[in-house]
Amino acid sequence: MSAKKVLLLVLSVAFSLFMIWYLFIKKSDYCISFKVKTATGTVFQGIQEWSTARLTTDHEKYVLIEKKDFSFIKQEMTMDKTTMEYSWDIVAVNDSITTVEVSIKDGDHSIYNRLTAPFFNTDFKESQIKKITAFRNGLNKHLENFKVKIDGLGQSEETFVAYISLESVLQEKAQTMIMNDGAITGFLEQNKIKIIGRPYVEVENWNLDKERLNFNYCFPIDSNVKMINNGIVKFKTIKAQKGLAATYYGNFRTSDRAWFALLDYATKHNYKLSNKPLEHFLANPFNGGDELSWETKIVIPFEQ
Repeated sequence: MSAKKVLLLVLSVAFSLFMIWYLFIKKSDYCISFKVKTATGTVFQGIQEWSTARLTTDHEKYVLIEKKDFSFIKQEMTMDKTTMEYSWDIVAVNDSITTVEVSIKDGDHSIYNRLTAPFFNTDFKESQIKKITAFRNGLNKHLENFKVKIDGLGQSEETFVAYISLESVLQEKAQTMIMNDGAITGFLEQNKIKIIGRPYVEVENWNLDKERLNFNYCFPIDSNVKMINNGIVKFKTIKAQKGLAATYYGNFRTSDRAWFALLDYATKHNYKLSNKPLEHFLANPFNGGDELSWETKIVIPFEQ
């Protein structure tokens, strides 16, 4: 057999193997990639919130199939008789840039989509580009509502507080605080215990997989005050803690965006953190005003 025929045979086998992989083994019909200037966790939360909103706006129901930390989400989407899979790979490029790759598979028209998507602007291809572009634009619009500044190594101050222990999903931390604000401030006012500083949130447990928090909602008071324990409001000293620090500017509902930024920073710089953020709110949201001026100091302590 001549060298030319051998080459043609090798190329034919290679092409056949490629087509078998591309048509029948490859996990997606089409991929869309983009970069965004934020932390991986912010993207992760954005995907989940966007998916929930799509049920109302476009009658698309998204069911979570698999997720991994803040780096991967796999979903099944159903609408009428259409079923699709979306797999989101979320990778931190550096301290502030994240790459997102969305792999899309239409279970009923997979082979057709794979054959046409690279060469033609089909309805499938155009609709997916439109959908993911809308998500990216919405995420960028959300990023305009807050700012995060990584301060690097830092330390919180020791402070004596009255506190109430709470539990919520991550996304409802601020709402849970507001719902219970009257319980603690009313108790302090009733017992003539003066608040002498801005409130803290001390996270005692952050379950990243279930996205649930156990945290203390705290108000600084004089350590010499007569402590009256009603079974709900308690007293303690929050010790000074060393860790990575950030300053967050924006609505307290999304202060976890700074947590995500600190986690990405820690990964890139080989720091081990405890995943127990301590937040010190330096503005009073009840006064209103420009949310981008609301300042929160955040420290996530080093792992012990």
